[in-house]
Amino acid sequence: PCFLRHARSRNYASESEVCKLESVPLDFGDYHPLKPITVTESKTKKMNRKGSTSSTSSSSSSSMMDPLSSVLDGTDPLSLFAAAADPVTTTATMDSTRKKRDKDDSSAVGSDFEPWSSKRGEILARYTTTEKLSIVSDSFSGFISTTTGSAVSEKVRTRLEELDDLEEGSQKELLNLTQQDYMNRIEELNQSLKDAWSSDQKVKALKIVIQCSKLLSDTTVIQFYPSKFVLITDILDTFGKLVYERILSMCMDNRVSLPDNFSPESVNDTAKETCLNWFFKIASIRELIPRFYVEAAILKCNKFLSKTGISECLPRLTSMIRGIGDPLVAVYARAYLCRVGMEVAPQLKESLNKNFFDFLLTFKQIHGDTVQNQLVVQCVEIPLYLTLYSPAIDWILQCIAYRAPEVLLTEMMERCKKLGNNALLLNSVMSAFRAEFIAARSMDFIGMIKECDESGFPKHLLFRSLGLNLALADPPENDRLQILNEAWKVITKLKNPQDYINCAEVWVEYTCRHFTKREVNTVLADVIKHMTPDRAFEDAYPQLQSIIQKVITYIYDFSLLFSVEKFLPFLDMFQKESVRVEVCKCIMESFIKHQQESTKDPVILNALLHICKTMHDSVNALTLEDEKRMLAALINGFIKMVSFGRDFEQQLSFYVEARSMFCNLEPVLVQLIHSVNQLAMETRKVMKGNHSRKTAAFVRACVAFCFITIPSLSSIFSRLNLYLHSGQVALANQCLSQADAFFKAAVSLVPEVPKMISVDGKMRPSDAFLLEFLCNFFSTLLVVPDHPEQGVLFLVRGLLNVIQDYTWEDNSDDKVRIYTNVLHLLSAMTQEAYIYHVDKVDSNDTLYGGDSKFLAEINKLCETVIAQILDHLKTLGKEETLKRQSQLALYFFNTILAHGDLRNNKLNQLSVNLWNLAQKHGFADTKTMVKTLEYIKRRSKHPDTSHFTDLALRLPLQSRT
Repeated sequence: PCFLRHARSRNYASESEVCKLESVPLDFGDYHPLKPITVTESKTKKMNRKGSTSSTSSSSSSSMMDPLSSVLDGTDPLSLFAAAADPVTTTATMDSTRKKRDKDDSSAVGSDFEPWSSKRGEILARYTTTEKLSIVSDSFSGFISTTTGSAVSEKVRTRLEELDDLEEGSQKELLNLTQQDYMNRIEELNQSLKDAWSSDQKVKALKIVIQCSKLLSDTTVIQFYPSKFVLITDILDTFGKLVYERILSMCMDNRVSLPDNFSPESVNDTAKETCLNWFFKIASIRELIPRFYVEAAILKCNKFLSKTGISECLPRLTSMIRGIGDPLVAVYARAYLCRVGMEVAPQLKESLNKNFFDFLLTFKQIHGDTVQNQLVVQCVEIPLYLTLYSPAIDWILQCIAYRAPEVLLTEMMERCKKLGNNALLLNSVMSAFRAEFIAARSMDFIGMIKECDESGFPKHLLFRSLGLNLALADPPENDRLQILNEAWKVITKLKNPQDYINCAEVWVEYTCRHFTKREVNTVLADVIKHMTPDRAFEDAYPQLQSIIQKVITYIYDFSLLFSVEKFLPFLDMFQKESVRVEVCKCIMESFIKHQQESTKDPVILNALLHICKTMHDSVNALTLEDEKRMLAALINGFIKMVSFGRDFEQQLSFYVEARSMFCNLEPVLVQLIHSVNQLAMETRKVMKGNHSRKTAAFVRACVAFCFITIPSLSSIFSRLNLYLHSGQVALANQCLSQADAFFKAAVSLVPEVPKMISVDGKMRPSDAFLLEFLCNFFSTLLVVPDHPEQGVLFLVRGLLNVIQDYTWEDNSDDKVRIYTNVLHLLSAMTQEAYIYHVDKVDSNDTLYGGDSKFLAEINKLCETVIAQILDHLKTLGKEETLKRQSQLALYFFNTILAHGDLRNNKLNQLSVNLWNLAQKHGFADTKTMVKTLEYIKRRSKHPDTSHFTDLALRLPLQSRT
């Protein structure tokens, strides 16, 4: 030919064959890569803590083992020696042992026992007050003993005087505290207790605990009492733990802590004496309530004195409670004793049972004159007063009912039946007993609820408690409808909307669980009827949300759900936007989770479009990006599940409607563009690439949808990638002019790419993203045929002009990397047959048929691009950029080696110059260069690249001196 050829000829088929991995027949036998490996391990124990003789054992393991760890049998000799020498490590070991023991103690009742800690928050939230509270406080000056008398009796006398001092009036009363002030003050006392203990002021600590315990005898603000009990007993628990750990630390022998199940015989005399001293101090407290609570707090310490200490103390403490006159104070004292008893001796159930039966004997006090007079003074109604007992009685019954035999539960139930005004007890029985026990006797409980006195404990609360049990366990099948009818008769008559919704929320679950959509619809209609007057629903959003959650949990077939007539009217009650959006999100999450197959059901589509529109319309300028992302993900999940099958026109109409509805959420628009592109490719698949006039027009409509929608996106890289992707789809569907339009739009958009873009909320340089996009673009441009009215390679030339004019960072070599990728493209364009094609689209290899003028144009472009690369390499000749120059020279050399025709003398000489430039200043990657030279020598042995022999001789390797 009359021109210098730059690109080498390629036979892609033969190159592919040469590069294929050699296939080796493999006999698997019993081997499978996922089968567990069995390691037979022979290990010699050369070391034992007690100096035993070494022994050899062989063991087989069914999983991977660490041979180093297994030889040591879990013990590291260095750690052992260090532990023996280091007291800090010893203390840490003791702490971990103590934590393990505490864990074991708490787990003695099993994970199926609901702990007190889970009830604590609920009680504090429920029992609040706006009335002013008072607290007895002490000026702690003078609390700390300064007496240092040598005689023991002097010290004891001083401490007793200090205790007397507390009881005789070193206190002052803080009045008019708000609930928050009161809670803060209690927290301060808790901290004071810890501080006093850590500074070895044990008497001061005891004083604080006594002072706090006294507060539990005060019922002046009666509705706050349950919360006060929670706060004060936190302090008592802290005290009990501090005393126990103090005595336990005194039992250490040679830095070894007591075992978990120690016996009193292993406790030394000093520890026993200290323990007795604490019990004697507490016994000297004059008032009953503080004496009871403080002794109960350190009940666990009886383990240091005798094996039967706890079992002897519990009945005595139970009897002490009989001396407390106020029934509310007494029942919480019983609850605390049960709580401590379950922690330290859960096996001693008889004492707990006696505690409860004692309570039953005094139950009639609750309705006595003394209590009635107190309630009149405080202006508290009986129903409200009775609810104050619930946390305590619930807890006592939970402790007794835990793993109790049916006989005992039945006996307790019968005893409660015999008492008059037993609604309070009945409620606690339903709260504490096993759900299965209650469910099996549902009709009995309904009978008892009916007999309860209407003026006492509210009946709707009893039905609510029953409903909570029936949500956990199923009643007998024959009774189910009657149970619902009996309960709903009472619930629907409730006048107070808050009482009504609290009950209805629970029974909706029972209805959804056991009945059809007809019954569910009836219940929803009743809720709407009760909650719409006076906009009562505005105060009940949490309960209404809970109802929706329960309905969609049990009815997750959405065609069935939306056929429930009252479901959408129910949603209309959520008129506060934030709540409404949360409910819509909840419904959409359920749809995406449970909808297995795509749908075209008009009822589902209309309802969910309405719900998605609600979510979309909530977006404004203040909406967080995370929230937008979540809403878009839910809407996209819905869009992906919509399919009209072969009715592609209906599908496109749906996407057009969705675009108009969700225009403010960019990820949704992106998804719609992808979906429409997929629709065009589905059409092509159905037509097997041979479009009819109708399908060709439809595909052009899809392409037009994308071309119109892409400019509305704000993210520039989303636009670039979608122009490219949509252009590829248009090309695949033989829409050549439309494909050109997409590619031209992408080319014209490149200059607008900013230097920095936001990625996951952080600003990043855009160069790497632009490089990735352009490489993908070049791969597509190979198969794009030239337009008959435009010049040769008009798109490639346009893109090169844009790249030339783009302002690149001074410290960036991306421009050169892009130009080398352009050389890869131009090399591929000179081949007789391209490496890949688009079906039914003639690329330039077919259009030009290897025409010499076309090849000459490509070679001119190659020379222009090479000149640009060499100019850039010259600019890197300064000392600070020599390393970059070396790397780029080697990169360009490899490009010429892979794609260039090195029989061309100019190109051959250029490659030698680049090789020398790469190692000229000592910055060369010697390892890579050695491997490259080895590759050239290997290639030179092939007949079609024999000219590599001369090249290899002209490529010296320099040392890095």
